[in-house]
Amino acid sequence: MTVVRSAERLKAAEEVVDRLRTGLGVVSVTLPSLRVDVVSLASEAPYPLIELGRCNLDTALRLAAVLQGLEK
Repeated sequence: MTVVRSAERLKAAEEVVDRLRTGLGVVSVTLPSLRVDVVSLASEAPYPLIELGRCNLDTALRLAAVLQGLEK
């Protein structure tokens, strides 16, 4: 049962990563380290963590601009 639950949690997290990657791609933002944090799969939390990772200054500025545009 634990293996099945872990597989389901991983699948859900991978789907979110895919959605994030696609959505960010629409606004020309790429987070190179975007991935599922597989270590968090072992925790008791309902879902694993998503690693947004590191990005360069240009990417961070583009992401900030996109997010600021959503606030208005």
